[in-house]
Amino acid sequence: MDSYEDEHVAGEPARAVGMAGLSLPYQVAAGVCLALVAVVGCVHLAMVFLHVAPSNVVTKQHGEAVDGWVYPEFEQNWKLFAPNPLQQNIAVQVRAEYTGSDGGRRTSGWIDLSAEDGEAIRGSLLPSHVHQNQLRRGWDFFLSSHDGENRPDGLRGRLSESYMRRIVMQRLDAGDLGGPVARIQLRSATTPVEAPAFSDEKIDTRSAYRQLPWWTITAADLPKGADNGRTEADR
Repeated sequence: MDSYEDEHVAGEPARAVGMAGLSLPYQVAAGVCLALVAVVGCVHLAMVFLHVAPSNVVTKQHGEAVDGWVYPEFEQNWKLFAPNPLQQNIAVQVRAEYTGSDGGRRTSGWIDLSAEDGEAIRGSLLPSHVHQNQLRRGWDFFLSSHDGENRPDGLRGRLSESYMRRIVMQRLDAGDLGGPVARIQLRSATTPVEAPAFSDEKIDTRSAYRQLPWWTITAADLPKGADNGRTEADR
């Protein structure tokens, strides 16, 4: 009791806790920040709801704004229980054109990004969601928003291209090709899964490739922005 009485002198007002313990300017600043977080949270929930809701008056009039908010980071996908499982292995590969230390342009070999993801999660008890899904879903997003000639289908297609460039440059930035990247080229290698031993079905397991044109890399495609220094496009 003595120690308690020493710490709580009779007549001394109790100290305020939480926001009440802050000075008035800090209380105002904290209140504004909380209000902004609440507004952004409400806007995000509303945008996602409009994205997954059936077509209505709002989405018909403001559909482009909704898509611009949702794609590509917040895309909703309801194929968890797809009745037709994949019967192909799809690998996303990239090669880069970069500038060597002598100033000459060089082209790297094809780098299998999907194989790198597979190696990163193989044997892991807690595999990364990024390694499992980011590249795979990004490529699926690209294919679903482009035609057979690799032409984008409006805003969604252009967003998917930007998203893929950022994903690829994030992977390339983690390594060292030998110089700043000027351009990249993507392709997918689709390999049918071999039929099981008990089946008489004959399946051609040779890989088929879909190759995209070269994309010029700009500062907007880099993980750390213009200060990263791994692109020549803006020089």
